[in-house]
Amino acid sequence: MKFRVERDVLADAVAWTARSLPARPSVPVLAGLLLETSPRGLVLSSFDYEVSARVEARAEVADEGKALVSGRLLADISRSLPDQPVDVATDGSKVVLTCGSARFSLATLPVDEYPTLPQLPPVAGTVAGELLATAVAQTAVAAGRDDTLPLLTGVRMEIENDKVTLAATDRYRLAVRELRWRPEQPDLTAVALVPARTLAETAKALAADGDVTIALSSGGVGDGLIGFEADGRRTTTRLLDGEFVKYRSLLPTETNSDATVERSAFIEAVKRVALVAERNTPVRLAFSEGEVVLEAGSGDDAQASEALPATLDGEDIAIAFNPTFLLDGLNALETPSARLHFTTTTKPAVLTGQTADPNDKDEAVEAVGSVGDAEYRYLIMPVRLSG
Repeated sequence: MKFRVERDVLADAVAWTARSLPARPSVPVLAGLLLETSPRGLVLSSFDYEVSARVEARAEVADEGKALVSGRLLADISRSLPDQPVDVATDGSKVVLTCGSARFSLATLPVDEYPTLPQLPPVAGTVAGELLATAVAQTAVAAGRDDTLPLLTGVRMEIENDKVTLAATDRYRLAVRELRWRPEQPDLTAVALVPARTLAETAKALAADGDVTIALSSGGVGDGLIGFEADGRRTTTRLLDGEFVKYRSLLPTETNSDATVERSAFIEAVKRVALVAERNTPVRLAFSEGEVVLEAGSGDDAQASEALPATLDGEDIAIAFNPTFLLDGLNALETPSARLHFTTTTKPAVLTGQTADPNDKDEAVEAVGSVGDAEYRYLIMPVRLSG
């Protein structure tokens, strides 16, 4: 194997494939990154039996072949190379990289022991990469991180005709986002539970690549696969198995109070007040007509309070939230204002976005987190206050 490739092309390709390498591989070869050359150019691949990544890169190929080297080492090297063309060639049991006056020699791993990458499932449809990245980021923030509850570490993807609904929950909050896409078949319906971390990393990496093709196995559950492809980059991941929470029943259909606050000011105020909130203690919010008062801390401990302008439709309400969960929801919005929908102080509140000025009652028409054709709702459990 012998080829020449531009430094930036190599660095981007290696970064794409190396991002899914396991930190503690079950067998040594799974820490490897596979390099293959053909008349079409260079292909780099990685696979750990759960997630696969593959990318095609432009390269001047002198000799065809393949080699398996340490993926993380190659990623570190490719990022640090000078901005010059890179020559790569096999030399016995080594792979030699030469870039200007820099030269690296890497030991190879046994290619014959490397598993075959899974085939991409049938194409289900396409979606704008930037839209997918935004929608995934808004929902994945609510996914669980406890591997002992794998069902909650996923994002549920529901496909119904030209609409995709994403949902995730860790039992303390729930995020739901709807978006439009272009299905291969107009009457397509499918459900998949995708690992949230892999989905978030993939969507973010493909955000700038135009349209993203989504491929989904016919089963859609259990041992099924989902794949994403754009601009020569491809990844697949095995779907999670199990019955997801019936989340729609958690979303309230009616509210007693609706409050609107300027989002960026709300975020900064929550951050400031939360400085005195010790671990697992909430930030208290008291909404009344014209303002919201934020408080944290009590007794002999440090205390903080701050008031912000706000509009309120309905009854006054005092409620408390985990500040981290509240900030996650506020940061996920892309609208100038945030709107909170309350039923009682002990029941979940729903956070959505609003484009109108919260202080302009004539223009303050309720929105639902709209971004184009999309819809976003973030449900958050309140913290019960003593007394």
